[in-house]
Amino acid sequence: MERRRKPTAGKARGSVNRAGRKSVNSSLHLSHIADLITSGEITVGMLRPIGCVATAADEDCTYAMLVRRKNESLLELLTRLDQAIAKAQEKNIFTDEING
Repeated sequence: MERRRKPTAGKARGSVNRAGRKSVNSSLHLSHIADLITSGEITVGMLRPIGCVATAADEDCTYAMLVRRKNESLLELLTRLDQAIAKAQEKNIFTDEING
């Protein structure tokens, strides 16, 4: 009978580097998203056939619907979403990249 190899302990995939937690940009603060999610929501996900999208809404209004740009990082998309929420709340200008 053939022996099976026992799994060896190694670095777990997808683990959190607890020692390096503060290595993430601590100056990043998405204040408009933070305020909105106390009573509303943001959604990030795949919308076929459009691609990756991010939306921000509450029960009264949809503030922004963005399409992720080619080579745009998630952080960049969330920053744009935060800015679009601010634009909607402060200037009453709503961004809709999904419906044109």
